[in-house]
Amino acid sequence: MPGFNILGKAEKGNSYDAIVIGSGITGGIAAKELTGKGLKVLVLERGRMVEHVKDYPTALTDPWDLPLRNIVPLEEEKDYEVQKSIYLFGQDSKHFLVKDSDHPYIQEKPFTWHRGYQLGGRSLLWSKHCYRYSDLDFEANRKDGVGTDWPIRYKDLAPWYDYIESYVGISGNRDGIPQLPDGNFLPPFEMNVFEKHIRERLKKNFPERDLIIGRMAILTKDHNGRGRCHSRNLCYRGCVYGAPYSSNSAALPDAARTGNLTLRPFSIVKELIYDNHSRKLKGVRIIDTETKEVIEFFARLIFLNASTIGSTQILLQSVTPEFPDGMANSSGVLGHYLMDHHAGTGAIGGYSGLKDHFYYGQRPASVYVPRFRNLQQNDQAYLRGFGYENYTSRSDWTRGYQKAGIGAEWKEDLTHPGDWIVYFEGYGETLPSFRNTIKLSQEKKDKWGIPLPVISMEYGENEARMRKDMQQSAVEMLEAANLDWVHPYDYGMNPGTVIHEMGTARMGNDPGTSVLNKWNQSHDISNLFVTDGSCMASSPCQNPSLTYMALTARACDYAVKELKKGSR
Repeated sequence: MPGFNILGKAEKGNSYDAIVIGSGITGGIAAKELTGKGLKVLVLERGRMVEHVKDYPTALTDPWDLPLRNIVPLEEEKDYEVQKSIYLFGQDSKHFLVKDSDHPYIQEKPFTWHRGYQLGGRSLLWSKHCYRYSDLDFEANRKDGVGTDWPIRYKDLAPWYDYIESYVGISGNRDGIPQLPDGNFLPPFEMNVFEKHIRERLKKNFPERDLIIGRMAILTKDHNGRGRCHSRNLCYRGCVYGAPYSSNSAALPDAARTGNLTLRPFSIVKELIYDNHSRKLKGVRIIDTETKEVIEFFARLIFLNASTIGSTQILLQSVTPEFPDGMANSSGVLGHYLMDHHAGTGAIGGYSGLKDHFYYGQRPASVYVPRFRNLQQNDQAYLRGFGYENYTSRSDWTRGYQKAGIGAEWKEDLTHPGDWIVYFEGYGETLPSFRNTIKLSQEKKDKWGIPLPVISMEYGENEARMRKDMQQSAVEMLEAANLDWVHPYDYGMNPGTVIHEMGTARMGNDPGTSVLNKWNQSHDISNLFVTDGSCMASSPCQNPSLTYMALTARACDYAVKELKKGSR
């Protein structure tokens, strides 16, 4: 791995061709693309430095060597009031999650904001599901009269999906499902025998529904200098093989190899610097998180990739006479139309058959049921649709806690895998709504003097109606698989919990109703590009990160071509 050029704290007044704010899923791609095209690039990261392999302290730790059986003590847990609710929270991962006590925010309405402030951001923690959008998604706002029309269609993004998939390495199968376009895939992970059983029964009873292996940014064979997956399913600890894609394992090292990358961790963006004569940005003003020193950096291009809430916060706190309501906000929609998927409802079932079949290792891929509602026309009591992430396993020895019995025979039985368990969870689209917002507090600031973000989001009636179908459809699919038992569930869910927050600086054709154009370029400021989740005009039910990366690569290509034409 190449050594990184890390900017020293004493260096001031530095000028670059481009500044990238944020180093996560999209910031990493932006850094890689811009440096690869010959630009000198500064990446600003508000968190600490994390180098691939070197800074993965628990990657190879055995379970019995983790303190307190991987449980975080209650006294320490108080610092992670929000982060402790994420499924992977433990002694082996808490170092990649923020302390909420150090990074507060205001929930005007309940919103669960999971964050990782370090080089690579949440690219070290994401679930790595990668699905393309189709024109069913890009045309939905226009057809339904909801939100603003996407300024692009599938044909605009398809070559960039190809490009990102080839670079990242996406394992999957070409399933021929129109609403879930196929891509350039590495060999898929294999379904287990129980999943194949469910797939067969599902197709027999519901021909329009498919059960497919998940399409994952996890390598099933060596690819682009990274090693294949060893089925440990501990990706969130950091993978020494580089099998799961992250900025740290791929994009940032590749950017560093060009010799054009400079990193500066511990750098909170205070504001973007606007030049009212050129009507462009001329740089970024940051606060060193350790010394609280204010430093300015300058560039011809600014790429904002600080995550949906982070990027919106930066734009809102960058106020000038020309933009009194936030940078690049002549439309007045900046901070509005916040979205997140809704989930936490579906069904669980058990099956006592197929006990002579086993699987080995911990496959880090689920199976998936793509959207099957409202495909040709809106024929449901709600708009849009949902898909399912589905997990199967054999119950282990812990079933003995509830199982009657005693003695040698009982103990012997627990040494063998038990019944099969299946878990279907729906992930539904959320309609864009003006009332779902990110604002800045007028009274409260963090310890660096930055106004706290105020988040207000709630699901609407459309989502409530959809949830009923998400649960009912899961039940009917599992019952069709002839399981021994099936139970529905609905845990309820705060917005933010799915960790797919998006919107608030949306793309659109009309500068009066959108922040960005079809190239993710600000309508108001030609050298400002925003390519993280904040650019989204709607929230199709598929996992969004692949689309974020494709949009980023596309925007970088456009920005550099325009820069070289001298139009900046």
